[in-house]
Amino acid sequence: PETEDAILETLLQHIGGKWKIRIIWALQNAQSKRYSTLKNEVSSITDMMLSQSLKDLCADGLLHRQQYQEIPPKVEYSLTPSGKTLLPALNALCEWERQMELSNHS
Repeated sequence: PETEDAILETLLQHIGGKWKIRIIWALQNAQSKRYSTLKNEVSSITDMMLSQSLKDLCADGLLHRQQYQEIPPKVEYSLTPSGKTLLPALNALCEWERQMELSNHS
């Protein structure tokens, strides 16, 4: 069995860093979104980081990439069922941060 450190390391490979969680968060309430929409919603991300993060998230099975055969090319991204299972944990982390902010300002 994997140790907790090994599991945490694997977790961070899948969703760690500055951008991956923000991309998942941007897709939480959408059927799918195009690259340009994600670029606008994930503020400050560069094209290179968005492209690499999308590629990584797709490779890890958290996002689905749908390419349409039309001109100009159209590509949409959506959460896979595995990606959607992260949402309750992300919501819990956001709630934890809200509580921390409240307790630090009281």
